[in-house]
Amino acid sequence: MRTALIGGGVMGEAMVRSMLAKGVAGPKSIVVSDVSAERLSKLKHGYGIRTGRDNRQAVQGSDVVVLAVKPQDLGPLMEELSGAFHPDQMVLSIMAGVTVATITKGLKHEAVVRAMPNTPARIGEGITVWTASSGVSQSQKDAARSILAAFGSEIFVTDERLINMATAVSGSGPAYFFLMMEALTDAAADIGLPREIAETLVSHTALGASRLVQETGERPSALRQMVTSKGGTTERGLHQLEQGGLRALIAQAVAAAHERAKELGG
Repeated sequence: MRTALIGGGVMGEAMVRSMLAKGVAGPKSIVVSDVSAERLSKLKHGYGIRTGRDNRQAVQGSDVVVLAVKPQDLGPLMEELSGAFHPDQMVLSIMAGVTVATITKGLKHEAVVRAMPNTPARIGEGITVWTASSGVSQSQKDAARSILAAFGSEIFVTDERLINMATAVSGSGPAYFFLMMEALTDAAADIGLPREIAETLVSHTALGASRLVQETGERPSALRQMVTSKGGTTERGLHQLEQGGLRALIAQAVAAAHERAKELGG
């Protein structure tokens, strides 16, 4: 599958690494175009792929063209690439907030897939929610699924509105968990636990809790109740979190991220 990536940032590199690791594409069938010569050099020497700085040239001869630039940079890119696609090509966007309609109109191209992966895709443990325009064929959907599955898990939806919602949850979600891990590590250090030990405890606890939900199929609420003994340490700690309004803050964070995703889509 000949794939062109426009944008060689963190997610672009994650896509290259995942596709190569899962055998979705070979080094010679991937080309990355980016404004940064430094990033291109890193990708070329690190993965053996082709690189360049001419976006239109990268598009030529590619079966899939991935748009991995920041939403704020899309306008000039669409002007540059408008009309550069042939009908058999598929455009796959991983830009937050940008709608299928915006891409279709700006590029004058009908076969568009919109996806929202998250940063654990860097290690093949991501989750991606995606949708496709009516101009995307079944074979193109299969190609998109194989690319996104290389990131980790993927969920196809027919209602595009769910993409912005997923952006606020799984797209931004890793940062929420990282903040919680930061705070828990700092709190552990504050009560006297050596920071190195605190960091190890927190990372393993976060991983174990997530795996427990996935492996058992139990709801988080049921597992929380299971570990919370009446009058115990966990109950005391959870009481403080509830009194501090943790649930309300999380709800506000997700709502704010959702609103921003819609704003980015214009």
